[in-house]
Amino acid sequence: MAKLAFGTRAGEGRPLQYTTATHALQISEDIMPIADVKAHLSEVVRSLEERGRPVIVTLNGKAAAVLMSPSDYDRVSYHVRVASKIQRGLADAAAGRTISDEELGRRVARRYRSTPKPRKRTSRAK
Repeated sequence: MAKLAFGTRAGEGRPLQYTTATHALQISEDIMPIADVKAHLSEVVRSLEERGRPVIVTLNGKAAAVLMSPSDYDRVSYHVRVASKIQRGLADAAAGRTISDEELGRRVARRYRSTPKPRKRTSRAK
């Protein structure tokens, strides 16, 4: 008997679909041998932004590189940085490297206690 996964039997139903951003990966269009990429590099690069999907470049039948638009790269790298900082924060909390709200308030007050002196006003003659 097949195991139930999300209300359906595993392996039944729609085929597995990979997504990038909001667009589904199109196997026939998005995976290209390196020879085809070299032959059509200009067109491939120009199409990256409008496609909304990366191009997987294969070498000897195996994935070797991924081409993506700069905006997709920025989005992915941003998410990686945020996830990394969240992981670091969770590790700090698990290791007990935290402070209370009151201690944070004291530290902020100490750091920003000295306020700049008010400027002397000079009168301008008209």
